Amino acid sequence: MCSVTQLLLVILNLMIWIVVASAIFSWLYAFNVVNPRNQFIAMIGNALYQLTEPLYRPIRRFLPDLGGLDLSPVIVLLIIFFLDMLIRNNLVPMFCY
Repeated sequence: MCSVTQLLLVILNLMIWIVVASAIFSWLYAFNVVNPRNQFIAMIGNALYQLTEPLYRPIRRFLPDLGGLDLSPVIVLLIIFFLDMLIRNNLVPMFCY
């Protein structure tokens, strides 16, 4: 069971990096730092969009419209950090020691 909790922690850590990469990529795309017509850049953007949009969509339904400001990545990161602390404080001591 210890390996399952460690796998969950690794998956949560990977999700954090994907959300951060998606936010940085969206800024680079919005400010025209990267070329949106480049096929490789488009593939990266599409992959990040498909990985993060299922996480963002339910949260965006509840958040008010703030114009061009999207707070759903921040909310997703807070949820991931909460789950990480929950696993580290409750499951790891129970199964790994």
